[in-house]
Amino acid sequence: MSEKSTILSDMSDRSREVFRRVVEGYLDSGEPVGSRTLTRAMSEKVSAATIRNVMQDLDHLGLLNSPHISAGRIPTQLGLRMFVDGILEVGDLKAEDRQKIDATADEQTEVAGMLDRIGQTLSGVTHGASLVLAPKYEAPIKHIEFVSLDPSRALVVLVFADGHVENRVFTPPMGQTPSSMREAANFLNALAEGRTLSELSQAITTEIQTRRQEIDVLARDLVETGMAVWENKGEEHERLIVRGRANLLDGADQAEGLDKVRTLFDDLERKRDIAEFLSLTEAGDGVRIFIGSENKLFSLSGSSLVVSPYMNADRKIIGAVGVIGPTRLNYGRIVPIVDYTAQLMGRLLSDRS
Repeated sequence: MSEKSTILSDMSDRSREVFRRVVEGYLDSGEPVGSRTLTRAMSEKVSAATIRNVMQDLDHLGLLNSPHISAGRIPTQLGLRMFVDGILEVGDLKAEDRQKIDATADEQTEVAGMLDRIGQTLSGVTHGASLVLAPKYEAPIKHIEFVSLDPSRALVVLVFADGHVENRVFTPPMGQTPSSMREAANFLNALAEGRTLSELSQAITTEIQTRRQEIDVLARDLVETGMAVWENKGEEHERLIVRGRANLLDGADQAEGLDKVRTLFDDLERKRDIAEFLSLTEAGDGVRIFIGSENKLFSLSGSSLVVSPYMNADRKIIGAVGVIGPTRLNYGRIVPIVDYTAQLMGRLLSDRS
């Protein structure tokens, strides 16, 4: 049993109820909860002095603190974590929220447009900022070409079997010649047909190791550099769709709160560490909640992230969807919304594949 679970199980019924009501009151209002407020809400009749003593005990456990002298209490990050893990009751998805999310799937549009609408809707429904990590394009490849633009720039062009074309400018290794570019393209095309980009990347690594002596050094360097372009962080940045930044300004009227939101905006604008966003979900499927400094992406902002992966028909994680907002998110309502949205996205993308 974890230390957090032990603390919860060792609490008296009264302490547990005081803790729960303080956290729920804070999540509802964003304000500290005082002993007099709790005397009117408790299931048993107790004095304000008794409740203050219980609150003091919870302070010593590191679950509550008082932001001002003589003020009520608010949960600490540890308190919120314990509440989410051990007490939170996740509600059912409301019919009106389900209808709004389902409506994003009605129109027959391209994947990028659909994901953008889902992000907009998720932001509107939750009143937070939504994050959608789009899947990589994984149709089978038909043809690959390298095109020299000048000595310091080249273009790698991918043509997929369904007609989709992607190209990207990159800096080729020094000394490339038309001959090495043709050899690199021929090497890739011999491996590429019928494979997705991920499958091709694995095949390239194996093939280069076994045929290292047969492949010209320049061509080999070009293959490795050109294909790495599709796996770099720049692509991760382009895959992240962020909607609803303005929602994060709600309630951030104090200077400290505004500074945190500005930090978060800066992170979102530069899409820093976005490669980690998907890795947050790799521990398994289902919704995960990251509170405050547990949130590797935006720890400076004092925010919380509710995130879930979504999967293709083969149960492979291909992307993620989440909501970011202040630590006093309505977790019980947002968890089922994120969960349902992730499942819907998985179904929609599987149907299109």
